[in-house]
Amino acid sequence: MAMITRSGNLHLEIQTSSKNPVGLLRTSFHKDGKTKHTQHGRITGCTLAQLKLLQHAFRENVIPADSPEAFQILQSKEYGASFALLEMIKRTGLDRAIYSKPQPWVNSVLAMVIGRVIYAGSKLSLCHLQENTSLWELCGVTGKIDVEKHCYLPLDKLLARQKMIQKKLAKKHLKDGQLVLYDITSSYLEGEYAQSALVEFGYNRDGKKGHEQIVIGLLCNKEGCPVGVEVFRGSTKDSTTVVDKINEIRKVYGIQKIIFVGDRGMVTKHNLEILSEKKEISNGLLTITALTRADINQLLENNVIQPELFDEHSIVEVTDPTDFQKRYCLCHNPIRAEKDLATRKALLQKTKEKIEAIAAYKNSTTVEILGARIGKILTQYNTGKYITWSVESDQEGEKAVVKSRNHKVVWAFNESILDREEKLMGCYIITSNVKAEDMTALQIVASYKKLIAVEKAFRNLKTVQLEVRPIYHKRDDRIRAHVFLCMLAYYIQWHCQQYLAPLMDEGKGKNRRWTFSNIIETLKQVTRNKVTIGGAELFKISQPTPEQYKIMKLMGVTI
Repeated sequence: MAMITRSGNLHLEIQTSSKNPVGLLRTSFHKDGKTKHTQHGRITGCTLAQLKLLQHAFRENVIPADSPEAFQILQSKEYGASFALLEMIKRTGLDRAIYSKPQPWVNSVLAMVIGRVIYAGSKLSLCHLQENTSLWELCGVTGKIDVEKHCYLPLDKLLARQKMIQKKLAKKHLKDGQLVLYDITSSYLEGEYAQSALVEFGYNRDGKKGHEQIVIGLLCNKEGCPVGVEVFRGSTKDSTTVVDKINEIRKVYGIQKIIFVGDRGMVTKHNLEILSEKKEISNGLLTITALTRADINQLLENNVIQPELFDEHSIVEVTDPTDFQKRYCLCHNPIRAEKDLATRKALLQKTKEKIEAIAAYKNSTTVEILGARIGKILTQYNTGKYITWSVESDQEGEKAVVKSRNHKVVWAFNESILDREEKLMGCYIITSNVKAEDMTALQIVASYKKLIAVEKAFRNLKTVQLEVRPIYHKRDDRIRAHVFLCMLAYYIQWHCQQYLAPLMDEGKGKNRRWTFSNIIETLKQVTRNKVTIGGAELFKISQPTPEQYKIMKLMGVTI
């Protein structure tokens, strides 16, 4: 006769050998010295963590809810900002513009684009953030992140597709007959770049002397949405990039009728002559730009304009008598005039103090040495045109004279030039060949002022959010790819800001709370948490706060 011992305890066994975990409801008993089981049912459709919770319940091993051991957070990763920006990429179609089909390298590029907005920093530092952010997992990049495999090689593939990507963005955002905004800036580099053809000394627009640099040209639509970027050699001048850029817009992007808006000195007489020789480019080309100070002085000398025409209350339009298609819109900004005048006075005062100090030098010296010292001061403060000076032998003169041991430094302010330029303080001229029936003078000036959108893009690219520098890459192709990646990051930031405008416009001055950086920091507080409940591990996304929910709603994002 068989010996049977029944336990009478119902329990749950978990089998993980199949594709999905299965829970088996059983009771156990002993028969002939062996353990036998009676199966009462199966539980399917649950996760392993859920089955483990049920197993604890059957064992009467559930920890009370008020026990500190009932719920523990093992790890937290940033989730909200990465998720929201990835959804924005999909919403704008940038992922499909980069490549039409899902590819592992595209996933890495998306992670770097989002990482540039949220974290900036180097590619290597972004790889090391894998333990702190859900970014890589959300973008479909799993396993250990390697900077060469997941950053540098995808960057090379991205650069190879830059022209195609920009062509798609231009098709989406540039239309015939609309404004096209273009400007350039410089970004200085540190370290050795002996093998680079891009990194050179040149005019640094940030005032960073003694550093080699690159020059960056950015193309935007009339709203300031970036559609193209190009990296030039560090010695490149603004005006030399214009002809090729217009050619790119017409031939590569297929925009036949454009109104090209460039900063002062870009659309020069020389450039217009070159364009006029290329009929396939110049036909239908309209331009809006500002005149340089030299151009304004030339108009004054030719009696085309007079200082009294500049009015702070209205825009005065003048037509060029030698070219009736060219319109000049005369503007005056009194606030700018006050700032410029104060700046000039300060520079002239410093120049005066330095010249007097040089002239009071007691030791014997030569005319050449004194002249070189004065020339250096005038160059430093850019005040040479306001001062006449000479180094003369030791005799009395009618001008301001300060004795040196063997020579006299004779100098004076050029009052006629000072008076003429003071009348032009705060004055500027916007010029265009757009017909009067198509654009009023007010509209032309307003169109030129849209270049502030490109300046805003440069501020974000260089300092505020995206931090294009420091540039750690030494190869020219990687430098180009890095700058293009930063432009794509700003493309996503720009779209985010359009949706978030109602929030960012709330409050003024000290009452203004929301900036794009604050919004990103707020979203970063939404975390993906690895938790344990009574020994069972599972993942849980933190519940958004009302503010986080409001931001996500504006962006059209649901977690």
